[in-house]
Amino acid sequence: MSATRRQILSRTGASVAGIAFSGALGELFAGTAAARGHAGYGPLVPDPAGLLDLPKGFRYTVLSREGDPLRSGEGRVPSNFDGMGAFAGRRGRVHLVRNHENRATGRIGVPTVEGLTYDPAAKGGCTALTLDGRSEVLDERVAIAGTAVNCAGGPTPWGTWLTCEETEDRAGTNGYTKDHGFIFEVDGADPRRTGAVPLTAMGRFQHEAIAVDPRSGIVYETEDAFQKPFGLFYRFLPEKPLGGHGSLRAGGALEAMRVPGVPDLSVIQETGASFDGVEWVPVPDPQAAETPIRLQDFGPRGITHAQKLEGCYWGGRSVYFVSSFARTADGSGATHFGQVWRYEPDRRRLTLVVVFGPSTDIQLPGESPDNICLAPSGGLMVCEDGDGAQHVYGLTRRGEVYAVARGAQNIGTPQAPEWGEFAGVTFSPDGTTMYVNCYTPGTTFAVRGPWC
Repeated sequence: MSATRRQILSRTGASVAGIAFSGALGELFAGTAAARGHAGYGPLVPDPAGLLDLPKGFRYTVLSREGDPLRSGEGRVPSNFDGMGAFAGRRGRVHLVRNHENRATGRIGVPTVEGLTYDPAAKGGCTALTLDGRSEVLDERVAIAGTAVNCAGGPTPWGTWLTCEETEDRAGTNGYTKDHGFIFEVDGADPRRTGAVPLTAMGRFQHEAIAVDPRSGIVYETEDAFQKPFGLFYRFLPEKPLGGHGSLRAGGALEAMRVPGVPDLSVIQETGASFDGVEWVPVPDPQAAETPIRLQDFGPRGITHAQKLEGCYWGGRSVYFVSSFARTADGSGATHFGQVWRYEPDRRRLTLVVVFGPSTDIQLPGESPDNICLAPSGGLMVCEDGDGAQHVYGLTRRGEVYAVARGAQNIGTPQAPEWGEFAGVTFSPDGTTMYVNCYTPGTTFAVRGPWC
């Protein structure tokens, strides 16, 4: 199944798109509520306010923008909105936990709060929004501070958020007072229940996203390494699986995936290609005390690498993960514009299910899939991270591609328009609202409409 750029343009009315898909897309939705799929909602309508273009019948609310005062009075809303999760609260409330991918140079850092700060010199972290049933903001506050480059993460079966540091900077680098490169657990309803404790047994590397097997409690982790040697795909076997709040602090074993005969996933180009007998190799030094994990010695048979491992989620009885792109110019074995892989733990089988790539009729930039989630109305939601106008796309099991949202050119200012990438797409627990971030200038939207 495939869709060319020209087909996407005609279907969405977009002036810039830049994504083609091919693959056995039905596999992505096996055993999930997305089995029905959806053919799209029509062309995007330009937003008179110049923020977010949506199909007819949809409307958005701006929940938060960087630089505004936090309702808690703790400071200003930090910069660089990235991964996000939505969790059910009491009396119909929704708790949003939002990452802030601030480096040492971040414009507005996450305010330091006593009891919620890991390293006072670091500017990253998470904020938490509490919404009522109409997506009105009731509260907005710091959920964790003093972390660095909080990119993505993922939800746990017990209703917390695992936020991931996409850095390996040590104490003394960029002014940091502690080592970074860890995962932290965040409770959006009560951040003080989780505090600011690094889950060190889960490894110190350039974390991107996680997904938890709800049957076994095994946590799968992606590593977003842009330069060679590229990242690895990991699994963490906790000592207390599915133990609830704080259980991951008990430790566990970290392993990396080896696909026999495949040292670089980018060289696999044919959708449907499967590999049985996937192996999991213990990580020699999860703390990377001397050597980054991806450079450590995994024995004479080596380990399997991939460039730009990003999004990760659990669906049915499988874990899915995204390689955002690969380029031979960077050292990859082959070039692609995005892959989605499926790993079936019960079969120890890895399958390439979707390939993103340019068609030959229209050459446009911006082909990299990043954050992804399953929509309750049916389909996969994909945040685009490239050049030019940015989109959230829907993708059905039949291979139909449709635009859900487009960042309007004036999301910055009329004098300095910006095309901020989308990130953190997620849905309310009842499926009526899509939440999504614009990375910069940081903006969180709630989108309502006829999702069914």
